[in-house]
Amino acid sequence: MDVPGKTRSPPVKVLSSQLRDGNSSTGPHGKAECRIKRLGPGRGTPLAVSVVWMQGTIVEVQPDHNSATLLDETGHFMVVGVNRIPKGNPCLAEGKYVMVMGLVQTHSPEPVLHAVKMADLSDNAQIHRKMWKYEVEDLQQNLP
Repeated sequence: MDVPGKTRSPPVKVLSSQLRDGNSSTGPHGKAECRIKRLGPGRGTPLAVSVVWMQGTIVEVQPDHNSATLLDETGHFMVVGVNRIPKGNPCLAEGKYVMVMGLVQTHSPEPVLHAVKMADLSDNAQIHRKMWKYEVEDLQQNLP
C-alpha cells in the first residue's frame, strides 16, 4: 500500500555478498536501509538500498516457515513471505532459478528479504546466470 506523499524507490539489482558486506543506515524518511559498495570500476559513492531485485537458485523451501533459501554466485540468502506472494507460474521448488523482488529485512550475517514478487527464470537459466552480474554492475554504475 502506498502512502500519499511518500515515494518508494524502484528495486535495485544486487548480489547477496553486497548486502552481506553492507552497513545498516537510516534513510531520509527514517526508513531502514543497507548501504552497499557498487560493483564495477570506480565504484563511486555507496548505494543505499531497501527494495532489491536478486536472482538465484532455490536450494531449500520451508513452507511451514514461509521461507526459502537461495544461492547466487556470491552466497546464500533467505527469502521470507513466500507463501503470500502472487501465484502465477509456480516457481517455489528446489533447483529452480528465480528472480526475487523484496524488502531488505536484514543484511548480515545472511541477507533476508521479504518477498514482494518471485518469477521463474529456469527456462533460460544458463543465460540469466551468465548475464546477472553484468546487469547488476551496469545498473549500479548508472544510478546516481
